[in-house]
Amino acid sequence: MRVAVIIAARDIARFLGDAIGSALSQSAGDLSVIVVDDGSTDQTQSVIAGQSSPRLHSLHTSGLGVGAARNLGARHPAAMVADALLFLDGDDWLSTDALSRLTKTLTASPDAAAAYGSFAFMPENASPGGRPSHDIRQPAPSLSLDRLILGNRFANGGHVLIRQTAWQATGGFREDLRFAEDWEFWPRLRLEGPFAALPGPPVLMVRRRIGSMMHGAATDPAAYAAALSAMADNPRLARALGVRRLPRLIRQARRELCWTIGRERLRRGLARSALPLLLRGFFGQFRPQRGIILFHAAWVAGSDKSGR
Repeated sequence: MRVAVIIAARDIARFLGDAIGSALSQSAGDLSVIVVDDGSTDQTQSVIAGQSSPRLHSLHTSGLGVGAARNLGARHPAAMVADALLFLDGDDWLSTDALSRLTKTLTASPDAAAAYGSFAFMPENASPGGRPSHDIRQPAPSLSLDRLILGNRFANGGHVLIRQTAWQATGGFREDLRFAEDWEFWPRLRLEGPFAALPGPPVLMVRRRIGSMMHGAATDPAAYAAALSAMADNPRLARALGVRRLPRLIRQARRELCWTIGRERLRRGLARSALPLLLRGFFGQFRPQRGIILFHAAWVAGSDKSGR
């Protein structure tokens, strides 16, 4: 199976070498790596130039956004002839056997649109070769269209190998979405076929960076509004789920998002701003333990006037 790894990068030169190196060192035989420098102002170009390999290709854009950068990489001739694509974030890295395991899983599931494996969160200063943390997320045995709408089940595209025919059918990432473009993409990909799960050791190491876009936007519900609206307005999703069911799922997803963001704000010590979000999201996907969390947030918010 011919595989293309597409890395969109902007101002992450400090970490990019690890991402490129992990892709180039894969045991998969027929491999191309396309790095798209999306308007970086740091040493990104120098890092790319320092990686010498006939399998490495690079493109440069003027800051079009991550969705457009990924789409551009997928249109590179080396990616167009690939049987499958993987979109790796420029500050993460792959395990040494990631692509060999993912390609076997996808090959063994001819009806699948994609294969996806487990991932592990790693500290910001970690590097390839380090022991994965205990925070390893295993893939769900199956992912229905409902589950993909109710929440983003993936860290990012780095642990998802997408069949080329399925990718072409989706039309790629929405370039008008500046955040949560991957969440909007996964349901559209699921319309093209099921996702084959690969349990076991992580195929992707996700670097938890304090200054990352995800770290900042994760606590702002408004950041997700455009992606949720795009899902709500998708006629194919409406046909697949029903014109009445899709709006209900979107409403439930918004409530669940409030709960998730409220939990994150509570974790960061912002109990007073977390409490309204937790209240709004309490019945998103209700579980009894949520009552304990809500009570704790109310108690902390009431006793700590500094929470915001």
